[in-house]
Amino acid sequence: MSITQERKDALVKEHGRVEGDTGSPEVQVAILTERIKNLTEHFKTHAKDNHSRRGLLMLVNKRRSLLDYLRLRDGQRYTDLIAKLGLRK
Repeated sequence: MSITQERKDALVKEHGRVEGDTGSPEVQVAILTERIKNLTEHFKTHAKDNHSRRGLLMLVNKRRSLLDYLRLRDGQRYTDLIAKLGLRK
């Protein structure tokens, strides 16, 4: 359900603003999105796993907060990120 270190490094390299950037909202949202996708796949086979569902809701809320922050600070970065990640269809 969690992501591997190699996948996390790839996300940091792809979405980071500078080399080794792990704290920018873009990187954090990308990592949270990957974890949300993994949990969504998990629920296809484990529908009654309510403990993990609570964790999923916390991840979604955290991602929403980061996206709101990014939208208020820099709208262009926000629109670029949601287009790149495929959010908001």
